[in-house]
Amino acid sequence: MAELTKTNSSAKEKIQKFGAFLSGMVIPNIGAFIAWGLITALFIPTGWIPNAKLAALVSPMITYLLPLLIGYTGGKMVNGHRGGVVGAIATAGVVIGSSIPMFLGAMIMGPVGGFVIKKFDGLVEGKIPTGFEMLVNNFSAGILGGGLSLLSFLVIGPVVSGISTGLGSAAQAITNAGMLPLIAILVEPAKILFLNNAINHGVFSPLGIQQVHTAGKSIFFLLEPDPGPGLGVLLAYMFYSKGSAKQSAPGAIIIQFFGGIHEIYFPYVLMKPLLVLAVIAGGMSADLTFVLLHAGLVATPSPGSIIAVLAMAPKGGQLPVLAGVAVGTIVSFLVSSIIIKADKSEEEDLDTATQKMKDMKASSKGQTTVASSSVTVSKSDVKLIVFACDAGMGSSAMGESILRKALKDAGIEGIAVKHSSVDSIPGDADVVFTQENLVERAKKSASSKVNIITISNFLDRAKYDQFINELK
Repeated sequence: MAELTKTNSSAKEKIQKFGAFLSGMVIPNIGAFIAWGLITALFIPTGWIPNAKLAALVSPMITYLLPLLIGYTGGKMVNGHRGGVVGAIATAGVVIGSSIPMFLGAMIMGPVGGFVIKKFDGLVEGKIPTGFEMLVNNFSAGILGGGLSLLSFLVIGPVVSGISTGLGSAAQAITNAGMLPLIAILVEPAKILFLNNAINHGVFSPLGIQQVHTAGKSIFFLLEPDPGPGLGVLLAYMFYSKGSAKQSAPGAIIIQFFGGIHEIYFPYVLMKPLLVLAVIAGGMSADLTFVLLHAGLVATPSPGSIIAVLAMAPKGGQLPVLAGVAVGTIVSFLVSSIIIKADKSEEEDLDTATQKMKDMKASSKGQTTVASSSVTVSKSDVKLIVFACDAGMGSSAMGESILRKALKDAGIEGIAVKHSSVDSIPGDADVVFTQENLVERAKKSASSKVNIITISNFLDRAKYDQFINELK
């Protein structure tokens, strides 16, 4: 039984890491996606300011720029800049050899290019005659990149193009059949397990971009970023809960709904696991509304802020989007209210309840969790503090900002505070703040000497005050 549990835990970790890798190819390039989305929303014939000359930017950007950026980033993740260059060359083959935007091909060939050049570098390491290093490095990248580009143009491109077309047709068929709302049964719980970035950027974005290319907008850009279900949970806590959960909920609402950092509401759901039913109900209701009103966006809103969501809506498309968000919020709020009011157990503060639940889960699995109170630090030992979340873009950046201000207010200088992906923690970090269910990945990524502090709610300033008192 213990072996089975260990296997399940390992499988979950691998899924998280694979999802983080997929989203890691897209998230650094979100600015380019937003630029393309804004140009599309403004200048296409049905846009806010139709302009045929400027609309000529739309097709080349989605066909060439965005896939090549993804391919470069995927190769760079495997083998640095050199891997990125070969990954981009390999991606060019699938891009040029296809008649549709080749995002899936870029996610395949980019890492493949980085992997191939990494293996070659390993084989010739220490064997290149002095003075020939640059010659070998440049020609090996050119020859291998060119070969991969030809392979992807002739073989990989047509195969991936067929797969992409099939997935797009299947997704459209599901949408037309009215079954798309059922996807919330998988999406909402997966978000709570920190697979939100992987789902949004690794699965829905490629499908959505392909649909935009043919229909001008896509509902797939709304399925994960929709802030409604999370907002409903936080509103229920604000009105019907007690203690620190009630007190912190208003601030969490601002960060989640307007700031777009959805990770902020995950601990509130984990505090009362039955609330997963509320976010599922809210997600299904919102998705059904989107389908009925033919709502859609022109590009991925990132972060999932209501401001970003509305900015990515096509001309005349704001009301259907707002209607879906509102319906999802109301349904989630009603279900959450029933669950919270029906829970007669004694109220605990948010961090205590979440940590207690994690401890109980770990105990049942024969594991242990790392508690923040077990870490003792002194000011002289700390030069770099890192906040690590799954993608290194949302909740970690928020925690970094809060702690940096707290250190400044306490008069503590000389300590750098940064944020990063949990799989890319800097080697010189002295202290790492991360969520409980990312601890094992943080241990593998960080130095063995680093102090790892787990935190459930990045808004809980009491944790930071406790840490600063230890520094003093």
